Amino acid sequence: MKLYYSPGACSQNPHIALHESGLPFETDRIDNRAKKTSDGSDFLAINPKGQVPTLVLDDGQVLTENAAIVQYIADKANGANLAPAAGTLERYRLQEWLSFVGSEMHKSYGNLFNPNAPADMKDAAKALIVRKIAVVDQALADGRDYLLGSFSVADSYAFVVISWTKRFDIDISHLANVTRFMERMRARPAVQKTLAAEGLA
Repeated sequence: MKLYYSPGACSQNPHIALHESGLPFETDRIDNRAKKTSDGSDFLAINPKGQVPTLVLDDGQVLTENAAIVQYIADKANGANLAPAAGTLERYRLQEWLSFVGSEMHKSYGNLFNPNAPADMKDAAKALIVRKIAVVDQALADGRDYLLGSFSVADSYAFVVISWTKRFDIDISHLANVTRFMERMRARPAVQKTLAAEGLA
């Protein structure tokens, strides 16, 4: 498998999942603005959506979209316990969290990534992001270490999106459960390997 990624982007989630999985894989760093691969090839020829993450499977098929990619990785590495078994209620809980992180948390950063967004829109986005992350904080309030109790690919996605708060100077220090969660995630060897590989250690 080959993962096309951009450092610090949401593609960091499957990058972490691949390190957690123990599966063999390659990576290729994308120039997001130029839409070029590391050797200068046209990234749009690989993924017409022009977005990371993109995973090229061993048979040459291309898989896109974060939730689909990390569940594929988890199922291929079924001994790594990255996702509950398909068909179980816990698997749907995983999908529930992947959907929440992707559609509610991730997308809430849109105006912050837009250099032309006015200040009041950016302030509103920051307030919304804190409210969304507070949902994660509440989910961890019963003393659980991870969103499903044990680690899953939903945790790595939440970790990546929450880590963007530092980039945009969003204060979430009052969310004690999330603070402990982020520390726990940073201590995972797979996370440390990914951050090092992306030049973010």
